[in-house]
Amino acid sequence: MTYDADSIDDYIAQLPEERTEVMRKLRTILQENLPEGFSEAINYKMPSFVVSHDTYPDGYHCDPKLPLPFISYASQKNFIALYHMGIYANTKLMNWFIAEYPKHCKRKLDMGKSCIRFKKMDDIPYDLIAELATKMSPQDWIDLYEANVKKK
Repeated sequence: MTYDADSIDDYIAQLPEERTEVMRKLRTILQENLPEGFSEAINYKMPSFVVSHDTYPDGYHCDPKLPLPFISYASQKNFIALYHMGIYANTKLMNWFIAEYPKHCKRKLDMGKSCIRFKKMDDIPYDLIAELATKMSPQDWIDLYEANVKKK
């Protein structure tokens, strides 16, 4: 599902009541745990944390007018999605997350090529998401992006 919102507060205000608390909690966890230097934005119609053009003037290779995306989260029809770009570009980080997930959540990991899906609102591993958020600085992400993702 997509929501037309000018701000993250506006996005969250449009959600069904049962999703509002979850999305606010995810936002707070990311705000409190991401290293300094990421900026909040609506990116691809989702609440996101990005590397702004002030820090990375080249922007996103798919659309250089956009800032470099890092983490987004969204309320989809049947789940809450967490999109962490760095986890897909760093095998070590992905393997760590996959190994840690069962220690924090009783449900099987539902992870696609671009997102981690949480279908049960009462079983979201917030502590694990908080720890994941600490593991990559904006400069780490820029270096990884330029080495592995950016098309030259």
